[in-house]
Amino acid sequence: MLIKQIIDVYDLIDRADINGAMVEEYFKSLGAKHVEITDFKGEKGSTDFVKITIPGKNGKLAGGKSPTLGVLGRLGGIGARPEMIGFVSDGDGALSALSVAAKLLDMQTKGDFLDGDVVVCTHVCPDAPTQPHDPVPFMGSPVDMATVNRAEVSGDLDAILSIDTTKGNRIINTNGFAISATVKEGYILRVSNDLLSIMQDVTGCFANVFAITMQDITPYGNGLYHLNSIMQPATATDAPVVGVAITTQTTVPGCATGASHFVHIETASRFAVEVAKNFGRGKCDFYDKEEFTLIREKYGCMKRLQRLL
Repeated sequence: MLIKQIIDVYDLIDRADINGAMVEEYFKSLGAKHVEITDFKGEKGSTDFVKITIPGKNGKLAGGKSPTLGVLGRLGGIGARPEMIGFVSDGDGALSALSVAAKLLDMQTKGDFLDGDVVVCTHVCPDAPTQPHDPVPFMGSPVDMATVNRAEVSGDLDAILSIDTTKGNRIINTNGFAISATVKEGYILRVSNDLLSIMQDVTGCFANVFAITMQDITPYGNGLYHLNSIMQPATATDAPVVGVAITTQTTVPGCATGASHFVHIETASRFAVEVAKNFGRGKCDFYDKEEFTLIREKYGCMKRLQRLL
């Protein structure tokens, strides 16, 4: 359970003056030894990016060979002040990712160490702009997507879970969370059976999978429609990326306040923790490597879809 971590992290970041230094202090109090804070300024403001690495007992930081999982909390901002007062729905991705980091650190203090390293990245902006979008307004971001990807996506990551509030659409019509098919190097691959199994174990329900399109796996700024930013990490890495969408039955604007449901966030976060446990031990494949080799041999390289043309 991550209920305690979600409540504690929410209490930390639901404030008008939140910044990276406050987040760093909190996680160091939990025993984190690898916390990086980077301030980025853009045309529409600034935000602090947070990167927390939780070492595994056989991870790369310890000289081991277990793979590294990236857990990215994607968002425009956790607040839209002064237009909106308080924590916005768009901040759920950051809340989920930071809660995962807090839970993994708590596990270590109690003697449970994962095999592989886990790198949690997100950013905390209490006053992000909003922007028009159909069917409901989007949260904007103080920095552009290329900057976000540079800050959050690194070559050390062997697979990525991209957690993002995905409520402002008519594609997903369920309360809770849903996962995407795996995206790698411009290919939308089949949904991972291992991830489906973990999702069903965590929720006790049938797995929910949301639709993505070719447009969604191309970079922002090319004039094409995107569901939201959930699949944008796939434009900046060769590692397999799976979206973890925190969802609702109705369309909810990202800038709505009072719209965060701790049960949904907790379930998505618990899913990420279970994936991290299994991935580091080599018991969770994001994609079929032989099939990926075959599809590239037959249809060629699709990396052009990762570029802003």
